[in-house]
Amino acid sequence: MSERPQHDDDADAPDSFDEIVDTETDRDPDLAVIEAGSRTLRAQAGPPQGDGIPARPTDPETDRQLREVENELAGRWPETRLDPSLVRVEALMDVLGEPQRAYPSIHITGTNGKTSTARMIEALLTAFELRTGRYTSPHVQSVTERISLDGAPIDAERFIETYRDIQPYVEMVDAAQEHRLSFFEVLTGMAYAAFADAPVDVAVVEVGMGGTWDATNVIDGQVAVVTPIGLDHTDRLGTTPGEIAGEKAGIVKQDATVVLAQQPVDAAQVMLKRAVEVDATVAREGMEFGVTTREVAVGGQLLTLRGLGGEYPDIFLPLHGAHMAHNAAVALAAVEAFFGIGSQHARTLDPETVRSAFASVVSPGRLEIVRKSPTVILDAAHNPPGARAASEAVTEAFGFSRLIGVIGMSGDKDVKGFLEAFEPILAEVVITRNSSDRGMDVDELAALAVEVFGQERVQVEPRLDDALEAAVTLAEEESEFSGAGVLVTGSVITVGEARLLLGKG
Repeated sequence: MSERPQHDDDADAPDSFDEIVDTETDRDPDLAVIEAGSRTLRAQAGPPQGDGIPARPTDPETDRQLREVENELAGRWPETRLDPSLVRVEALMDVLGEPQRAYPSIHITGTNGKTSTARMIEALLTAFELRTGRYTSPHVQSVTERISLDGAPIDAERFIETYRDIQPYVEMVDAAQEHRLSFFEVLTGMAYAAFADAPVDVAVVEVGMGGTWDATNVIDGQVAVVTPIGLDHTDRLGTTPGEIAGEKAGIVKQDATVVLAQQPVDAAQVMLKRAVEVDATVAREGMEFGVTTREVAVGGQLLTLRGLGGEYPDIFLPLHGAHMAHNAAVALAAVEAFFGIGSQHARTLDPETVRSAFASVVSPGRLEIVRKSPTVILDAAHNPPGARAASEAVTEAFGFSRLIGVIGMSGDKDVKGFLEAFEPILAEVVITRNSSDRGMDVDELAALAVEVFGQERVQVEPRLDDALEAAVTLAEEESEFSGAGVLVTGSVITVGEARLLLGKG
């Protein structure tokens, strides 16, 4: 069975270079294992939806070549291992002819909400007839999700072609460096090269982790976006929001515009200090822009957003939760800043185009409904701030009389804090793990769950397909719970595998 790779949100770093084996590549688990016992789940889930998650190639030869590329990437230094240096990726950009200079960029950092905000920015830019490239991480199911052109992941053929095109240059850099380029560095090179080749009018780039030393930071984003900063990756980035902000502030470049979501005080202070140092213009949520009104609506929410140039009423966002509304406000301000709208240019973007763009947004694995009767929701929350946001959103948007949790996590998180955030809304939890060897041991996770929920509310099912079956059974077992539902959460990997089991992608 192929090993599931890791990513910045869910993995431990290997202890030595000798451990760099198969840790970040083909995120498709062994289908014989994942699909065993899942046919009923898949049949009940209904047909796949258009969600921007590509399926495996149907052509056997293309699939073989894609797996070959994924395996070659797997042998590289995984992105979960940090090295505070841009030397290797800068060398790669140099031999590739600096493709990242061929287009303007919007650069996004923060702790939570980066990918959803990137998708919203992309949707807005596309609606205004700009050709976009989007680079995000981690992926939910397929590594090809990470590189998008015109709002859609590049197809497998183009992914393979892009890799093979830059491979000789990658090998050239490998030979000249102490350590070979990492998985993430190579993929970043692929993204920047693909965007230049397209060519795109603007790139929307999400950092992998942190900012200053992140491989993506070879771009000079004219707009730097900072989503809410919280405590995550504390062993790598810092133990306070202010320390973490110090690392993330590195994406704010000379004379850029920095768009700040609402931040803890110490994080905001660090960001404002950085802005002063590089003469960056600052737009702050709650000051220069924000959410004016928000109402729960069928299938999402109805918003009035205050942008940098004025108000945008009657915006339907087909995503749930106050956190998504705030992401939308940040995305709108970022696009306004990109178009030069601000205090000295008091005008708005075309409201109808803005409405159309937001109405088209999808964000797979973020409070995503993948089945009904009972309703099954997937959410990739993996830290306490994300869990609190998801918990509040579920309470607000869904009238569940009983909600069952399916939880599989990585062990390097604040697991107890995560569980405590969900405890008020989950009647029972089914503890499981995903197929990654970095997933938290089910017995260890169950022991913490018992501390939070009590023995009678915790069930253990080591296999994810069995855990889904058990949760659905618990949701259906008593007729009085006709409004019962299931929430699958804890890790992007867990959510991605659940989507496969439920026939999505």
